[in-house]
Amino acid sequence: AEQGMGALRTKIADKLYGNLIQDSEVFVSDGAKCDILRLQIMFGYDVVSAVQDPSYPVYVDTSVMQGQTGLFKESDKQFDGIVYMPCNPDNGFFPDVSKLPRADVVYFCSPNNPTGVAATKEQLTELVKICNERGSILVFDAAYAPFIRSEGVPKSIFEIEGAKTCAIEVNSFSKYAGFTGVRLGWTVIPHELKWADGSSVHADFNRVMTTGFNGASNIVQGGGMACLDDEGLAEINSLIDYYLENANILSTTFTELGYKVHGGTDAPYIFIDLDGKSSWDQFNSFLEECQVVTIPGAGFGPGGEGFLRLSAFAPRESIEEACKRFKENAASKA
Repeated sequence: AEQGMGALRTKIADKLYGNLIQDSEVFVSDGAKCDILRLQIMFGYDVVSAVQDPSYPVYVDTSVMQGQTGLFKESDKQFDGIVYMPCNPDNGFFPDVSKLPRADVVYFCSPNNPTGVAATKEQLTELVKICNERGSILVFDAAYAPFIRSEGVPKSIFEIEGAKTCAIEVNSFSKYAGFTGVRLGWTVIPHELKWADGSSVHADFNRVMTTGFNGASNIVQGGGMACLDDEGLAEINSLIDYYLENANILSTTFTELGYKVHGGTDAPYIFIDLDGKSSWDQFNSFLEECQVVTIPGAGFGPGGEGFLRLSAFAPRESIEEACKRFKENAASKA
């Protein structure tokens, strides 16, 4: 079926959500990124979206593609018609949504790409409360949930009371099990989630899925089933521990080099504060002087300018070699 193999939907609900959700609420797909576009197709053009700033570009880009926005403004590097939710060191990378304009759809990723910061239960409780009060749909991107190791940090929005009447969750096997090129993910839409007229959001997304998607490959879904066996989950945890140690090495290196470092505790990303320096200039410096590729924060929206994202998704030897080059480059300028 287009919604996914029944056994896989049941296993996702059981193994990853502890039956916080029903298996019938799970839509298996070819990845969270693809599902975000499908959600946008369901929402249509006549909605206002809110996005974290900085954030993964797909939320803004699909909003633009759907015709939800006005023109791009060079003055502030923002599109008219989108509510940008500032996430920066001053607010702990969590926006004060109560002081921002209402949006029909609120996109929120935790742990966040690119900042590497995970929202607390208290923060998400407030976000859910506001979305319910305003009649906003919260699209919660939990792709990096398996990296959460801190006590009390939710791995799913459905751990929060009231989420089922306002939230949709997207997730992926890409970060769980390295399925980035294989393509397998899922979206959870609770049966309790309704449009303003009382009709079912679940039913509408089911129509989108069954009309524009033929279902993930059975072979790939079989791989997903194996990943969720006890042995598979143990291997996933081992791999994530490996990447988190990579993140720790990167974080330690840049802290020793005198940078302010964010993220990396419950996420595979390190967000380096460049103290006002252009992210593209720093990207070019590291590329030319160290032959190491980093990611300019400006690529994640105007709020990312002045930061650099580093990724822990690499072999340990590559991480150690990159850190060695960063240190040698800094020493040559001392």
